[in-house]
Amino acid sequence: MAEHTVKQYDEELDGIRTRVLQMGGYVEQQVVQAMEGLFDGDLRTVEHIIENDHKVNEQQVELDEACTQIIARRQPAANDLRTIMSVSRIVTDLERIGDEAKKIAKAARSLLQNENSGPPRVQMRHLGRLAVEQLRKSLDALARLDLDSAAEVVKDDHDLDTEFKAVMRQLITFMMEDPRTISRGIDVLFAAKALERIGDHAKNIAEHTIFLVHGRDVRYIGVTEVLKEVGYRPPN
Repeated sequence: MAEHTVKQYDEELDGIRTRVLQMGGYVEQQVVQAMEGLFDGDLRTVEHIIENDHKVNEQQVELDEACTQIIARRQPAANDLRTIMSVSRIVTDLERIGDEAKKIAKAARSLLQNENSGPPRVQMRHLGRLAVEQLRKSLDALARLDLDSAAEVVKDDHDLDTEFKAVMRQLITFMMEDPRTISRGIDVLFAAKALERIGDHAKNIAEHTIFLVHGRDVRYIGVTEVLKEVGYRPPN
């Protein structure tokens, strides 16, 4: 290809990567605001998250179309095709994280509109912080193509799962002790499950980043083996 064509091609790939990170930033903001609405009882914020979910869907459609156009026009070679495949998978996970933020907002709205007292008192804030931290780490690893950071996200997913199970046990205890909390407890459980799923999608993004950089698919080889291949050594 002529030099100007190669340069234009590189600019298109860089543009897609930039747009993916922008989408990630927007999705992260949706998650943070959904949690604020849940914890602070801010109905206006909650409604804003629900109403703006379509923006995440629009970004997904636009990025999918951009990837399709590059494949059709440029016929990318192996490395560039791997980048495009990874981007497409990451975009799907980001869209699903947006869906989970909407679920949290809907659960918060249901709780706020309930005439009874507030939700059962369970320790949800730590679960929320873990989910956001995982998402931020995965996006940072993607931005810097940092295998070590991506590996940490994959390994740390266990902590979030453990925290979710602790929240679930607390909710079950409250609902068994006081059946009047069942309706509200279910709303809180939906929100907690959404946070746990956000962690799963953050893990997926980290795995896609490993695939993008290293060319190995964590899903079918096994996390431990791939992390050994990329030289990941857990902290002492």
